[in-house]
Amino acid sequence: MGRSLQAMQDDDMANPAMLWVQEGAALWTRRAGSADKSCADCHGDVGGMAGVAARYPAFAAGLGRPVDLEQRINLCRTDKQKADALADESRELLALAAYVARQSRGRPIAPPDDARLQPFIAAGDALYRRRQGQLNLSCAQCHDDNAGRKLGGATIPQAHPTGYPIYRLEWQGLGSLKRRLRNCLVGMRAEAYGYDAPEYVALELFLLSRARGMTLESPAVRP
Repeated sequence: MGRSLQAMQDDDMANPAMLWVQEGAALWTRRAGSADKSCADCHGDVGGMAGVAARYPAFAAGLGRPVDLEQRINLCRTDKQKADALADESRELLALAAYVARQSRGRPIAPPDDARLQPFIAAGDALYRRRQGQLNLSCAQCHDDNAGRKLGGATIPQAHPTGYPIYRLEWQGLGSLKRRLRNCLVGMRAEAYGYDAPEYVALELFLLSRARGMTLESPAVRP
């Protein structure tokens, strides 16, 4: 990431993702569903969310599997607010995720030390190294073997998920890590999984484990 982009990310007045954060602040106190509850009614001031995004995905005991931050938000909506789940990549869902994640900016990524997550992390590791698509590529071939080199004029990153939800200039909007993973699959000419596929959360968990201790930048800006 160049200096100008870094400066844009670090300046809340210039970072375009802050538009979603502002919307998330309004949604935090807006009541929804038949329970007529807001996020604030259960969680109080959003400052209490500091550190939360740095440890997601996390295991959801009621489901018997891990969920990412966006899925956790929707679980709160359906279980606590008795409201409809927000659509994947919808502006409202991304706004709430960005608002919550913003509270953890500057904190170290801290994956949960939960033995129940280990099989899912291992599955994510296997997916990361598995060749897929017509190009017969794996995530590792780009992000491990060729990290730092150029692809289409852009530097290949090491795939550390330190800034999601993220504003990409390419998208001219905010997007989740799932959206980025889907982009990679399409680039490999592989069939993208559905948004609710467990493969994405497994990959997110594995990537989070690799980034342990790195600083969370959410909401970040990238090319």
